[in-house]
Amino acid sequence: MIWPPTIALQGEHVDVAPLALAHHDALVDVVRDGELWNLWYTKVPSPEGMQADIQRRLGLRERGSMLPFVIVDKTRNKIVGATSYMNVDAENRRVEIGSTWYARSAQRTGINTECKYLMLRHAFEDLDCIAVEFRTGSVNFQSRRAIERLGARLDGILRSHQHYTNGALRDTCVYSIVAAEWPTVKAHLEWQMARPR
Repeated sequence: MIWPPTIALQGEHVDVAPLALAHHDALVDVVRDGELWNLWYTKVPSPEGMQADIQRRLGLRERGSMLPFVIVDKTRNKIVGATSYMNVDAENRRVEIGSTWYARSAQRTGINTECKYLMLRHAFEDLDCIAVEFRTGSVNFQSRRAIERLGARLDGILRSHQHYTNGALRDTCVYSIVAAEWPTVKAHLEWQMARPR
């Protein structure tokens, strides 16, 4: 049996649903909202590359190393992004939350906070994870701030870790939240979500 099992997570404003081939057109619309594939410091599929990216993610799911999702804005009943549990380590009960991107119109709206809250709650309370990891490029300051706002701590930086698509070297910032920190992180995220925007 593949761990973690396939699941849909439902929140007040956000649903996190398993990725399917049928999501192709909606995800093309997502990346067109802001031309996300043109951001040099992160990896987002182009409209032309979306089919291959979905198939890649679903292939990783079949091999047990990823559980990919789409993110649905319930207010608009519209897919506004994608995310995954990835680099799954079933033996040690660890996952990374990553490969996340949102339509520009969904950024800075509270959707990411609720999405990550649902995924973290499921990881710690249902999957009994010992830690959840996040990774991003050192120059992706928007992503780094978002990860830090969740309550994750910087574990370290993997220098010259990967190549960007333009050939530049990426230093990868590795963050995590460990199980002992989850009650405090949970309380903080619930407080953030309850605040009027």
